[in-house]
Amino acid sequence: MTKPSLEISVQELALRLSDRKPDLQLIDVREPHEVAIAHLEGFDVLPLSDFANWSETIQSRYQSDLETLVICHHGMRSDRMCQWLRNIGFSNVKNIVGGIDAYSLFVDPKVSRY
Repeated sequence: MTKPSLEISVQELALRLSDRKPDLQLIDVREPHEVAIAHLEGFDVLPLSDFANWSETIQSRYQSDLETLVICHHGMRSDRMCQWLRNIGFSNVKNIVGGIDAYSLFVDPKVSRY
C-alpha cells in the first residue's frame, strides 16, 4: 500500500480547485492581514497565531480521513500545520508547496504578491 503524498504543487491545486469535490478540506494558516492582501476562495482561515482559540475544535470541524490541503505564504507555516494535523490523526493532509506566493507566480498573477 502506497503512502499518500505529503505535498501538492500549486498547479495541482489549481486543477483541484477547478474541479472541487465537496469532500476536499481547505485550510489557510496565514494571518488576517495577509489574507486581506491575497486569498483563494474556499479556504478556511485558521491563523497559526490564533492556534489556542481553534486547536481544540479542529477535530469536530474537519474530518480526519478526508483530503485536507493547507496553504500559507511560502509553505513553511502550512508544513508545520500539516505535521500537527498528522500527529493528531489526520490521515490525508497535504502541504501546498510554495504557498500562495507560488500560486500567484505560476498559476494566477491576479492573486496579489506580498
